[in-house]
Amino acid sequence: MLTPEEWGIVALSLKVGGVAVLVSLPLAFALAWLLARVRFPGRVLLDALVHLPLVVPPVVTGWLLLLAFAPAGPIGAWLESWFGVSVLFRWTGAAVAAGVMALPLMVRAIRLSIEGVDRRLEQAARTLGAGRWRTFATVTLPLSLPGVIAGVVLGFARALGEFGATITFVSNVPGETQTLPLAIYAALQTPGGEALVLRLAGVSVLLSLAALVASELIARRAGRGLHVL
Repeated sequence: MLTPEEWGIVALSLKVGGVAVLVSLPLAFALAWLLARVRFPGRVLLDALVHLPLVVPPVVTGWLLLLAFAPAGPIGAWLESWFGVSVLFRWTGAAVAAGVMALPLMVRAIRLSIEGVDRRLEQAARTLGAGRWRTFATVTLPLSLPGVIAGVVLGFARALGEFGATITFVSNVPGETQTLPLAIYAALQTPGGEALVLRLAGVSVLLSLAALVASELIARRAGRGLHVL
């Protein structure tokens, strides 16, 4: 059984992962649609930049976020001057780091789903009088929904496991930025912390497994519903 403090770590991890995915989803879908449907100069470069967090060390990503969101950084100075807020050493900063690391997986899954939509169906809808936005809402989005769901769940699972960028960007502050991976790391550095590591690692594995199973079940149900239509 987990202690109240350990349940707090789990709750914080779920909050950080959920906020990271919700905030990243509109950007991920827009980037996926842009890369899947639009041909423009620099498309290959944009694709590389989107997937860059997958290949560079997470510590580098965290360091770049620290430079951007520091009080003298371009984003940090803007947040401070306009809203009087800072994400450094706060759970919101952990959500930013998790969202950045989850974004490439979300974009990739959604992009593949959009590319799998038969363009002839969209053209048929336009021929029958549907406008661009109505075609998107009634044809493109429903047909790409399984990929969107898969991207959301993959992003959430990645956000739950984020470590390197988070600890570099917002440090390991108990009760504020200490998510499951950071708590496991801290317990590994503590003599006699093996039992805590075992409990938290077990929770982390169960949460990730539940997310992946839920993704598969929801995607299958969505697929069956589309076949019925």
